[in-house]
Order: sequence, then C-alpha cells, then structure tokens
Amino acid sequence: MQSLFSENPLLLLFCVAALGYFVGTLKFKGNSLGVSAVLFVGLVFGAIYKDLAAPDILFQLGLVFFVYSIGLNSGAAFFKSVRKNGARDISFVLIMLTSSALIAFLLAYIFKYSASDVVGLYSGSTTNTTALAGVIELINNRFSGDELLNLTETSVVAYSYTYPMGVLGGMVAIILMERAFKIDYKAEKKSLRNKYPTYEDLTSISIRVTNPEAQGLQLRDLRTKHKWDVIFGRIMNNNFEVKLPAWDTKLKLGNQIMVIGTDEELLKVEKFMGERMEFNISYDRKEYDVRRIFVSNPNLVGRTISSLNLQEKFDTVVTRIRRGDVDVLAKPNTVLELGDRIRFVARRKDLKPLSEFFGDSYYNSSKVNLFSFGLGIAIGLALGMIEFTLPGNIQFKLGYAGGPLIVGLILGALYRTGPIVWVLPYSVNVTLRQIGLILLLAVIGVKSGTSFISSFNLEVGLKLFLGGSILSLATAVFALIIGYKLFKIPFSVLTGFVSNQPAILDFALERSKNNLPMIGYTLVFPIAMVLKIVYAQVLFLILL
Repeated sequence: MQSLFSENPLLLLFCVAALGYFVGTLKFKGNSLGVSAVLFVGLVFGAIYKDLAAPDILFQLGLVFFVYSIGLNSGAAFFKSVRKNGARDISFVLIMLTSSALIAFLLAYIFKYSASDVVGLYSGSTTNTTALAGVIELINNRFSGDELLNLTETSVVAYSYTYPMGVLGGMVAIILMERAFKIDYKAEKKSLRNKYPTYEDLTSISIRVTNPEAQGLQLRDLRTKHKWDVIFGRIMNNNFEVKLPAWDTKLKLGNQIMVIGTDEELLKVEKFMGERMEFNISYDRKEYDVRRIFVSNPNLVGRTISSLNLQEKFDTVVTRIRRGDVDVLAKPNTVLELGDRIRFVARRKDLKPLSEFFGDSYYNSSKVNLFSFGLGIAIGLALGMIEFTLPGNIQFKLGYAGGPLIVGLILGALYRTGPIVWVLPYSVNVTLRQIGLILLLAVIGVKSGTSFISSFNLEVGLKLFLGGSILSLATAVFALIIGYKLFKIPFSVLTGFVSNQPAILDFALERSKNNLPMIGYTLVFPIAMVLKIVYAQVLFLILL
C-alpha cells in the first residue's frame, strides 16, 4: 500500500480528502470537524505510511485558490468593516498577536526551550509557515555548518509537533467560549444586520392602510421618516386595481400594499400603517407576475440596482435577490453579482425583455472568466514575491497566502475595472474555496504526519506538544474573552479573528452558519502575516 501511495501522490491525496470529508460529517454530541477532518486524516496517513511524497505545487495551488476566493468574496465587507470599526479591530489584533508572542516567550523559560524550539513552536501553534521560513532564512544568513543544520532541524521538528494543536486549539477554544458566553449565533446575526453585511430571512405581507397619518404621504417619505428597511411591492387601490408603486406613490385610506422585509421590520410597518391582510396581493397574477431571473450579463455586474433605472424601461419592482442559499433585500444601493437570482414583480409583457436585459442564463452565470481570474491571481503572486525589509533588517514576503489575499480583497471591493469583471459567481467561488481548502489540508496533514514520526522523541515531543497546546489554547481563549468582553466585538466576527488557519475558519463558518467569521479572518490575516514573521525573528534573536 505504501509503494502504491508513494508512486501515486494524487491517489494518496484524494483518498485522504475523501476519507477526511466523510469523517468530518460524523457528529459527536452535536459537533463535527467538518472539512478540517481532512487535516487529521492526513496526519494519520502520514504517520502510518512513512516517506510519502505530497507535491508542494498542490499545496500552493490549494492555498492560492482558497485565499484568493476568500478575498474576492469578502472584499466589500472587509473595507466596510475597516471604515466602521477599523481603530477598534486593529487595536485588538495588535494586542492579540503581541500576547501570543509574550506567552511563547514565557514558555521558553518555563520549559527551558531553546531559541529554535520556541520559533518552531510559535510558528506551528499559530500555523504560520511563512514565519518559520523567515526564521530559517535568518539562520541561513547568520550561521553555517553543523550549527546551521542543528538550528534548522530543531525549529522544523518543533513546528511539526505543534502545528496540529495550532488547528485543534482554536477549535476547542471556540467551543469552550461559545458555551461559556452562551452565544446564540442566530440572535447575534439578527442584531448585526445593520452593522455588517449579513443575510436576512425575508418574507412578505399585505397591509390595509387604516391610519389617517399615513394618508397622502409618499412611500419615500414614510420609509425615510421611520427608517424602515423594507421594499414595497404591489399596491391595490380602492377600486381593486393592482399596480406597482413608485417611491413617490401616495397612500390613501383603504389601500392594500405588499411589503417585503424581515419579520421585525414588517411588524413596524404594520403597527404604523394599519392591519395585516389574510389575503396576500402577491397571489393575484392577472396583470402582474413574479419571476426570478439570473444575472448573467457581465455588463451589469458591480452596478447598483438604482443605477439601472429599471422603472424608466419596464413596469417592474425588484423585491429581493437570491445569493447562494439566502435572500437579500433589494435596496437601491445593492450591488449585483454574477449568479444573483433577482425576484421581480412585473407586467407579463415585460418579463421577457427583463430576462434578455439581465441575461437569465444559468450556464453563463456559472462560468469562470479565466482572463480576470488568472490575471488577479498572477498579480497576487507577483505581490507575494516582493521582499519587504523592516527596521532591524527583518525581511519578509507576503508569499502565496498574503499576496493573493490582499489583491483578492482589493479586486473584490472594486467588483470590476472597466470591462474586466473581477468577482466570481457565488457558486464558483464556493467550489474553488472548497477545492483549495481540501488540497492544502491534505498536503499539510500528510507532510506533518511524516515529519512527526521521522523526528519522534517521546520526551521532546511531549514537552513541545504541551507547550504548543498551551500557547494555542491560551492565545485563542484570551483573544475571545478580551475581544468579546472588553472590545465588544461580536463573537461570530471574533471566531474569524482567531482562525489563523483555513480549517479553523471553515469550522467557525460551520458553527455560526453565517458569513461574519470571514470578515474577521480577512481583517486579521494581512496584519497577522506581517507581525508573526516579525515576532518569530524577534523571539529567536532575544532567546539565542
């Protein structure tokens, strides 16, 4: 079996991926590892079958696919979060990363670690291969001969022993703290919908206007005055004629109007306007009909709904947008993406022209624009190759992770540049992210398992494993407590802050069932990438 896997590395990786994914679906007391189980299955394979070769190119490809797709998906939310909470979040990130380095420094004295042990332990527990590479480069520049070989080997061994706990520690900390704080992810998501771009559970009701205060007022004025986060659909006048309202439509007593929004917002509108009707106007399709249409026209991607001036061309109202598995309220400033399914209420004769205008092709909305995708990744890889020098002659590169992530964030926020559409369709983004994550986890697992066994020493291993466990768990627990209690950062966002490895991020996304961990992850990653490289080298120089 070992020779079969050794001669066929692709067979090995896909066996690890398949078995790992299956293990990740198994639940224990309601909890599961999810796709991160691929890492642990890889560790087992690497430990059992020694000297297995896992191609580095697959790890690099998986890492690039993962971080670039994360960047594209989170770019707009990332910069919005920075504008709103930048000072608070960056201050917290600095405290979190500095505390991690200080804990590593204290562990060196408690467990009598060498300088190379500490940097390997620090890099492994924070799952930062780039930090380890930076220290190895520093060692190569300062030492030679047996001393160089010894320092390099001990740092790599420490990294191999502690990397698994760098992943598992973050997951354990999230479970412990969400139980200690009694986190209700659904309630938190609901409370944050005005602060973060979360998805909402939308519904619609019909209301009869009975409040005299609403009579004669334009819908625009009512929505602005009461700050209702809703969309108005069809309106039925007192002659039972159904029409589509505009923002300057004035209400009259007895009118019936359909309103779309969350239950909470609909209750506010109902309380002011009048009474909820059992009969929903949306069911009356004599003149107007409802249809969902795919956005597959690249010329519309990155544009807001208001910029399309739809009501000048069609008798229609956009009520909501289906993005992935959730509905988004179709606000005037909502930006369209490839693959969006827009729900229209329109005259029957306008439905076909609307379909032609938006494209309405599932095939075209699911394709990858290889020009923009390849160009974006190429720019990211080029940025990752640039060497930066900090005071103290500390040098680092953003590498395969940092470069594509930063470029992805920028391009994701831009959406498009002239005719070039940077963002990927939602379904494509999810697929590439999953493929990338599985590839990099499988390679890391196999390689770490092999290194673990080849360098196995019970006394040394237990000592390093214990230190790595303390550092990983203590750092994550401390960050979650301080961030949640002192900085008042939402717990869902915090789980992204402590997700220093893609497997932890996927675990956090699975726990929260929303996209908020991505915002924390994309905010912390570029800063953490630089600071971990700096702190690893500083620790080595101080403890040498």
